[in-house]
Amino acid sequence: MKSYTAFRTARIANETTCSAALEQFLSTIDNKNTAINALLTLNIDEARAQAAESDKRFAEGSPRPLEGMVIAVKDNISTKGLKTTCASKILENFVPIYDATVIQRLKDAGAVIVGKANLDEFAMGSSNENSAFGAVRNPVNTDYVPGGSSGGSAAAVAAEMCHTALGSDTGGSVRLPAAFCGVVGLKPTYGRVSRYGLVAFGSSLDQIGQFGVTVEDTALLYDAVNGFDERDATSSHHPQQHTLTALKKPLPASFTVATLPDDQLQGCDDDVMRVYRETLERLKSLGAKIITHEMKYLSAVIPTYYIVATAEASSNLSRYDGVRYGSRKIGADGEVATETRSQGFGAEVKRRIMIGNYVLSSGYYDAYYTKALQVRRLIYNDYKAVFADADVFLTPAAPTPAFKIGEKSADPLAMYLFDIFTVSANLGGVPGISVPAGTSANGLPIGMQLQANHFEEEKLLNIAYHLVGA
Repeated sequence: MKSYTAFRTARIANETTCSAALEQFLSTIDNKNTAINALLTLNIDEARAQAAESDKRFAEGSPRPLEGMVIAVKDNISTKGLKTTCASKILENFVPIYDATVIQRLKDAGAVIVGKANLDEFAMGSSNENSAFGAVRNPVNTDYVPGGSSGGSAAAVAAEMCHTALGSDTGGSVRLPAAFCGVVGLKPTYGRVSRYGLVAFGSSLDQIGQFGVTVEDTALLYDAVNGFDERDATSSHHPQQHTLTALKKPLPASFTVATLPDDQLQGCDDDVMRVYRETLERLKSLGAKIITHEMKYLSAVIPTYYIVATAEASSNLSRYDGVRYGSRKIGADGEVATETRSQGFGAEVKRRIMIGNYVLSSGYYDAYYTKALQVRRLIYNDYKAVFADADVFLTPAAPTPAFKIGEKSADPLAMYLFDIFTVSANLGGVPGISVPAGTSANGLPIGMQLQANHFEEEKLLNIAYHLVGA
């Protein structure tokens, strides 16, 4: 996989052009996308115009930070004049009239948007099998899932359909597919990247994340889109970060990495544990001091997450009623909302709406939702305790490598448990990154996850950069 950084060096040396790079990606998409199903909508004409503009700017000696970077965008991020479907029949032909803040920032930085990436419907899933337009397949082995919900974004990067991609992460939806597809995936601190224009799933959990072939590419993309946005009420007022300048700085002579005790890793696959131990040895060789921290509420993170996430989802999805926008279905008795939602939503989305309505209903609100919020605070406090003693927290990104398509689709609970190591970062609001760390016995990628304290993306990316050696 070729990085954007390598391309940019070649472009400055006039060894290639942005237009030529784009055409190569379009050729790869033409050859591979039917089998992988990573991209739902292409943006060919506009992308060619953007690439031509980028070549002009390189020729003038004034390239912008992402000049000529070919990028795929998860199809739950609003793109003006380009379909945004959320991989749902209910928004099958929806074309937004405005760009999300991240899209405007990408365009301002010189990025070339090649198309919209497939996902689990409304970002609800861990395998990308829940798309109304067909499952995404892992480009490493198409019998396997790419992870979800941002599986199309990760697969597009891994299959060399683009340099980088944007996804969204509500409970691991960037880090899990990054791990399964063998690429880098970053979930920033909650509030670091504007959610204006991101179709909401769980508003207190959602965060737009970045995929790249390397940590350097991922950091470059993150630097371009982070920063305060007055249109997002949850946007942090922290100044925009420029992590690339510190990325390659030497690590401190000693830094501390927290790990889980062995009994909290018992459910992990043997290959995952082998790669995990290899990663620990690599960190030690870089000067890390390893400490153990028991996450007191690890057994509670999945139920807490699925109560909070489904409650927020049921509220956010109430707007899809067949009246204001999206598809409209009319029943035999003239009823619109029920018929539209019954036909427009898939099984997983309906399941989560029903769970969310239940936990928010009279008589159950305090027993479930209020209690989940209390436990969420305890998880947040636990993270503060971790980072009082450690610089980063290391866990596997997932308990096993990618599983086969269809293997877990009949058992939603088994699928939900797959998020055991990722959902806590969303509940606590901390940043996390998945980096390629090894492969399984049958050649599937295995990713390791690093997490850091709130707003410490610079430290997180610096350690991740040295860990993977690029």
